[in-house]
Amino acid sequence: MRAFAGALVMAAALLLYLGLAVVRAVAFLRSGEALGVGIGVALLVLPLIGLLLLGRELLFGVQATRLTRRLAAEEPLPADGLPRRPSGRVERGAADAAFERYADGAEAAPDDWRAQLRLGLAYDMAGDRRRARASVRRAIALSR
Repeated sequence: MRAFAGALVMAAALLLYLGLAVVRAVAFLRSGEALGVGIGVALLVLPLIGLLLLGRELLFGVQATRLTRRLAAEEPLPADGLPRRPSGRVERGAADAAFERYADGAEAAPDDWRAQLRLGLAYDMAGDRRRARASVRRAIALSR
C-alpha cells in the first residue's frame, strides 16, 4: 500500500508539473513569434507524452497488484518466509538462492501466468527490476 501511495504522490507531482508546462506553452503560443510558437507546440506535445506514460505505468501497477493479490490468495508468494533486512527487503543471498526454483518453474510452464508472476517477483527480490517488469507484463498478458 505504501508503494501505491508513493506512486499517487509522484503522479500528482507530475500532473502539477505538466499543468505548469501547459500554462507556459499557452503563453509561448500567444507570443505570435515563430520561435515562441515552436516552443509552445513542443511544450504541449511533451505533457501529452507524459500523461500517456503516466497512465500506462499506473495501469501496470493496478494490474500487477491485482494479479499478485490473486496469487497470494492461492499460495504463498516467493518472498514469504525468506529472511529480510531491517528495511523489509529480502536478503540478496536468500533471493538469489530461491531464484533458480522460480526460473525453472517459468521455463517448465511458459504459458502459465502464475509461473511468470512468480518469476517476476523473484527477479524483483534479486534486484533485477527490468526483467521483473517484463515477467510481470507477460503474466498480465497471459492472465487475460
